[in-house]
Amino acid sequence: KDILPKVRRVVTFYDPDNRLSREAARLGREEAKRLGLNFVERHVTSVEELRQALQALKGGEADAYFFISSLIVTSHAQLVIDTARAKKLATMSQEQSLVVKGALASYGVSYHDAGRTSARYVQRILTGTSPKDLAVETVRKLELVVNLRTAREIGLTIPPNVLARADKVIK
Repeated sequence: KDILPKVRRVVTFYDPDNRLSREAARLGREEAKRLGLNFVERHVTSVEELRQALQALKGGEADAYFFISSLIVTSHAQLVIDTARAKKLATMSQEQSLVVKGALASYGVSYHDAGRTSARYVQRILTGTSPKDLAVETVRKLELVVNLRTAREIGLTIPPNVLARADKVIK
């Protein structure tokens, strides 16, 4: 919403048979409602359905595309990114790797921090701490990554306040 203040409709594709995807869609639906956005969900259960859904997506049907983790969609992320760019849709993900591939932005867990947390666990186990004695930790640092090249291609100017908050900017 900060990147694209005039956003009204967000589309996503996911496999409804995937429990994790359904949960992510539920959370997306709730957040969209909180932000006053229309959350357009398209169910795809095969790569062919994904291709057809992407081709059928009309200009103006959505302002942005939101990636939900779904094996079918994630394994064909480049197709989604390329189609969204061609249709001038902003693309948002939790995966930094997709921004490198051309998605507009990501906001998600810092894999660097996750690696450091994992390394601390391993170090403690190797020095004699029993795994059952280790507290569960979560990665708290989230990183915002923005792709300015994609922004230019879809005719979008990233607001300065967003760029100032970005952890990484791809030029």
